[in-house]
Amino acid sequence: MPLILHGIGTAVPSRRLSQADAVQVAHRINAETPEQTRLLSRIYQKTKVLSRGSVLLEKDGDDGTIQERLSFYDAESPSTAERMQAFDDYAGGLALEAAAKALSDGDISSAEITHLVTVSCTGFQSPGVDLFLMDQLELSPNVQRTHIGFMGCHGAMNGLRVAHALAEMDPKAVVLLCAVELCSLHMAYGWHPEKVVANALFADGAAAVVASANPSPVHQSLALRRSGSMVIPKSADLMHWEIGDHGFAMGLSPLVPETVGAALLPWLRDWLKDVDIELEAVTSWAVHPGGPKILSTCAEVLSLEPNRLLDSRAVLQDHGNMSSATILFILERLRRRERSGPCLALAFGPGLSAEVALFDRKY
Repeated sequence: MPLILHGIGTAVPSRRLSQADAVQVAHRINAETPEQTRLLSRIYQKTKVLSRGSVLLEKDGDDGTIQERLSFYDAESPSTAERMQAFDDYAGGLALEAAAKALSDGDISSAEITHLVTVSCTGFQSPGVDLFLMDQLELSPNVQRTHIGFMGCHGAMNGLRVAHALAEMDPKAVVLLCAVELCSLHMAYGWHPEKVVANALFADGAAAVVASANPSPVHQSLALRRSGSMVIPKSADLMHWEIGDHGFAMGLSPLVPETVGAALLPWLRDWLKDVDIELEAVTSWAVHPGGPKILSTCAEVLSLEPNRLLDSRAVLQDHGNMSSATILFILERLRRRERSGPCLALAFGPGLSAEVALFDRKY
């Protein structure tokens, strides 16, 4: 049976960095020579990220310059313990905003929730965001909890698969899924090209979905029919996400787009054959914008018209790469379009691994 996405909610920090602001921060923590200072501006321009949120800007309100308001990034790199304390301080509030919006959007009360799935790869704490949401939303103490941690940018896709399985096991299940990522806590110091690129792409955000196997009480919704996975052989060293003494460190090889591109088309065609759908029949695409090169590569190898990835590009431009939450931002935009036919979502993460999900539209 399909999983009906009744409501979707998204949330970003109220304080935001323009591209110019982000470059200022990068100059302070990454540039070690005048040449690197000049290069940083070009790197940030190439990301196409024009605006991004950071929970760290909330601390000092409206006063002070960007540098002063981002005093978390001082002369020395914060320890992992300090970064995890910031996750504890801010993740719950952002997750709560997204979850409350999803419930309202789906016209579903907190009392109806039977299962809670949380997703994050940027923070660990126990008690964690799941118990914070249970308390603040006044969920039943009998709600069954599942946490999906450290799966990277496709984590929400794994969360949707768990929600789908729960609904298949119990047709009465009503699942609240919430992904929250505070990527700005893990800015890397020094001149390491892969980490500098990661700094330039990533941002903070949260997104939530309320879903079940029941017909939707709202006019527009998406129905998850099927999901799948692929690990690209001999690519594990191209992208990784590791816990270090100074936050979580990302390795992001420039070979990622071409490696994904080489494997993507044959895999998708074979996967869609099992449900008797041709690739050309897919009318909507939600591709996780790991970066602009990932989007252009996917468009090229899948022969997609430029307007098919407008929502993915818009989310990257307006919010940056918010890791696992990002794909739900794109789906939230796509479901409001009056376009019939199947929708395919794609996201990529360490491994290299790819996740795919096939949706139908319900009106």
